[in-house]
Amino acid sequence: MSGHSKWHNIQGRKNAQDSKRGKIFQKLSRELYMAAKGGDPDPANNPSLRLVMDKARAANMPKDNIERAIKKAQGGEGESYDEVTYEGYAPGGVAVLVEGLTDNKNRTASDVRVAFTRNGGSLGATGSVSYMFDRRGYFVIDRTTTDADEDQMLEDVMDAGADDLQTSDDAYEIYTDPTDFATVRDSLEAKGYKFAEAELTMVPQNTTPVPADKVEQFERMIDLLEDNDDVQNVYHAGDLPDDED
Repeated sequence: MSGHSKWHNIQGRKNAQDSKRGKIFQKLSRELYMAAKGGDPDPANNPSLRLVMDKARAANMPKDNIERAIKKAQGGEGESYDEVTYEGYAPGGVAVLVEGLTDNKNRTASDVRVAFTRNGGSLGATGSVSYMFDRRGYFVIDRTTTDADEDQMLEDVMDAGADDLQTSDDAYEIYTDPTDFATVRDSLEAKGYKFAEAELTMVPQNTTPVPADKVEQFERMIDLLEDNDDVQNVYHAGDLPDDED
């Protein structure tokens, strides 16, 4: 797969995310609660729960926090969240897709609209940008955690059933069909690989360069969306200048 490295963008935001670790854990707790409440609390029998647990571990969420969220769902407490999706454009005409879990759709819609409009963006209708993204399984293996060279990694990734491998100085990035996510994950884990990231994500089919004079606005809008308690994921097709990634 060609295009800008997703991991490069993720790394560029790590310091900011670290300062928001509590908020990240809060959002993961909500996802864990919903996955456990909607199915078997045993991750071996609940692929959705296993996926969120993998995501929580990759974010270094404490085991106690994970177990607490699952037990809360088992206790039948009365929380309920609706899945919501918003689509629109950031400054520079960059496609943005926002996924959330909310107990108040009106509040969340208003907050998301403000994040867009006050930072040079605009909300669109349902379907206005989602067709520009593909659902993909995505894994990252930090190169400092493995002795495998590129040839060995490529062989193991293809044997596992993945679609594509991207390499950089820092990491191996692996993409797969979402239906093969669990199979690829289990196969690579069985070979001893540890994931820095493991998730189902939305990958843009094409990226849009963010104009230099729009970078500050763009980043402010994305930060505001990610800070919202009801927003779980923000995907965008922006290609930032190298010194801004």
